[in-house]
Amino acid sequence: MADPITVPLLLGPTGAGKSAIAMRLARRLPLEIVSVDSAQIYRGMDIGTAKASAAERAAVPHHLIDIRDPAESYSAATFVTDATAAIDAILSRGRVPLLVGGTMLYAKALIDGLHRLPAADPAIRARLVAEAARDGWPALHRRLASIDPVTAARLQPGDSQRIERALEVHETSGRPLSAWIGADHRTRADDRRYRVFALEPADRALLHTRIGARFRHMLASGLLEEVRRLRSRADLDWSHPSIRCVGYRQLWRHLDGELTLAEATDQAIAATRQLAKRQLTWLRSMPTRTSIDPFDDDAYERIEAALG
Repeated sequence: MADPITVPLLLGPTGAGKSAIAMRLARRLPLEIVSVDSAQIYRGMDIGTAKASAAERAAVPHHLIDIRDPAESYSAATFVTDATAAIDAILSRGRVPLLVGGTMLYAKALIDGLHRLPAADPAIRARLVAEAARDGWPALHRRLASIDPVTAARLQPGDSQRIERALEVHETSGRPLSAWIGADHRTRADDRRYRVFALEPADRALLHTRIGARFRHMLASGLLEEVRRLRSRADLDWSHPSIRCVGYRQLWRHLDGELTLAEATDQAIAATRQLAKRQLTWLRSMPTRTSIDPFDDDAYERIEAALG
């Protein structure tokens, strides 16, 4: 890199090939990979999160993977702290940190800074999750629309984690989330510059096909058994964000007898496609990004030339 204080991020929707490009780059450049993925932090959730294999992680150092038990919590603020420490350590070794993933909230928090929001309240969170289990997330989305229509308008009725957080912020502070964000009081963890390489497929049908094939490959690789092991734990239930990860929550419902495996598969693929759509919307909100179609023949060469 020409400027050692500029840190690159390779961001994109699920199924766009981020990890494959990152591993290929790491064979040519002195890179270490920092995961920007809110699901890969959890130990024991390997297949459904498409973690790098043991061989890949032995060949190229990976950071912020397997750092939490599925029963533990994590946040964008904690990610910023952990990612900043990882970046510092990698730079101190004279190597290049490449941040790779699709959790756009984490990426935005690192690049733009964090809103100073009220702290999480586990009791309120657990109650909201229980209410959602009883009434459904669309019902909580309607409740949010009555108290914070601005936030509700930008969230899908099934966007459980963001609906939950918006209601939690209102209950703990008496102010809607949109008021906190509208004030735009942010704090930055450092003064580094970040360059975003955004993988944005022009062919959405191809992306959707890849997403479907990818999930079915996960099932063939043992994803259902992975979910079954998690479900056997007495300390895990719907109140944990780990269990609400796409793919895991649908198969959990299958194991609960609510869905057939075919229904769970279809719903997981549909939810993953919706996730990809949200990820692309986040990317388009980053005006200084370098947009690259990952399905173009020269996608890898363009990124390597910019980093080399």
